[in-house]
Amino acid sequence: MNTHRFITALVASAIVLTAPSFTRADDLADIKTQIAQRHDEAVKRLHDWIAQVSIAAEDRGYPAGPEYMAQLARDAGFQKAEVVPTEGKPGVFATLDAGAAKTVGLYFMYDVKQFDPKEWTSSPTDAQIVDKEGFGKVIVGRGAVNQKGPESAFLAALHAIKGAGKKLPVNLVLVAEGEEEIGSPHIGTIVRKPEVEAALKKCLGVFMPSAAQDPDGNVTVSLGAKGVIECQLISSGEKWGRGPAKDIHSSLKAMVDSPVWRLVHALNTLVSPDGNDITIENYPKPRPLTAAEKKMIADVSKQRNEAEMKKQFGVQHWINDLPFEQAEERLESQPTVNIEGLVAGYTGPGGKTVLPHRAEAKLDLRLAPGMHAQDAFAALKAHLAKHGFGDIEVNMSGGYDPTTSSPDSPLIKAQVATYKARGIDALLWPWNAGSYPGYIFTNPPVSLAAGHFGLGFGTGAHAPDEYYVIESTNPKVQGYDGAVMSFVEYLYELAK
Repeated sequence: MNTHRFITALVASAIVLTAPSFTRADDLADIKTQIAQRHDEAVKRLHDWIAQVSIAAEDRGYPAGPEYMAQLARDAGFQKAEVVPTEGKPGVFATLDAGAAKTVGLYFMYDVKQFDPKEWTSSPTDAQIVDKEGFGKVIVGRGAVNQKGPESAFLAALHAIKGAGKKLPVNLVLVAEGEEEIGSPHIGTIVRKPEVEAALKKCLGVFMPSAAQDPDGNVTVSLGAKGVIECQLISSGEKWGRGPAKDIHSSLKAMVDSPVWRLVHALNTLVSPDGNDITIENYPKPRPLTAAEKKMIADVSKQRNEAEMKKQFGVQHWINDLPFEQAEERLESQPTVNIEGLVAGYTGPGGKTVLPHRAEAKLDLRLAPGMHAQDAFAALKAHLAKHGFGDIEVNMSGGYDPTTSSPDSPLIKAQVATYKARGIDALLWPWNAGSYPGYIFTNPPVSLAAGHFGLGFGTGAHAPDEYYVIESTNPKVQGYDGAVMSFVEYLYELAK
């Protein structure tokens, strides 16, 4: 899903000068003072939340995770916060009635990705504040930027507004889930609960707190996100009727078929030899980019630092050695079939001469607008069956359609205006290449605009040493307090 920021004394003082005109400058000044005074408690709140690990794929941290999320909401001023059971991991539904004229929806995730502590330079659960060259002090931990850091910053904004004795300028409706990292298989159960759906329909839009700055301070406002399918392809001797029913000595490969090679050959039919073009028969096609979307991509590509992006990702070339703008266009317009992991046989130290009886490929399929998850999944299964691989199990563990919102929606226009008040000319971006279940809000029956908002910077989502900037030394990037203040300003802008 899933970026960036700073704060200097100059910018901090400028917050008052750029405050929305409909509220008194001293209102925001009082809140800004509260943010500074509550900095340590807010960072500790983030530290403690990172320590409360909830990982759906490992069935870890439940039911503590949703209960913790509900309590965080109550502590921030939500009068009602209840855990919503599903067939999977529970969600949380919370409401804050401030008696305001307008209501805004929030989407949170309280779950995080798996991690291997051996790959981290510090504990992924006992989050540490460390110095990061070029950024200042950052907090390192699983969920630091995806998404507990930005979400905790939003909660800190609510604490600061209350601490300043101010009334929240909008009412809030919060939907949180604990399965985002496995494709949100039960988000519909939460949102389609009559009470939740009715509350959301009163909102002007739904947003997810994020860290939206690049290292150079620039911000792009994404109008949506790609869809995704998370699935597993499993080849086994038992199901195939060939190969062993259990791991056997590898010398027997001379007379026994291999389920592992069968899976490899099946995977090869899904994509071109370089892995970059999908060859699944009757696979749904994305709609072409519009002229407006192509212009967005061109404008953002001119502003982004290609060399910095390559350095951040650890890559030397884009696909087909495409020029940067064309690579960005491909990022936005093309679906993908990606192998997340391959698991078969022995993977420990040294060798172990076995012929494995089972092999599993973990895939994610990204879907561009114009595509539908169920159509793509059906095409995948039909393709494998047609090519003689009908014995391979195909299990969809989660997924959903792409999502887009209009740049003219009040939710998006308020984002652009809030950034503008900070002196940031945010550029529009068609949609994130990553995914989140925004479709549940943008599609009927809810039919709202949805997006992401927030100053600040962090990176390493899904990777070791994930971090979020706390005290920025980068004059173009906001630290934690600056991110908190950006949420305050956004709420006041939404209330206009």
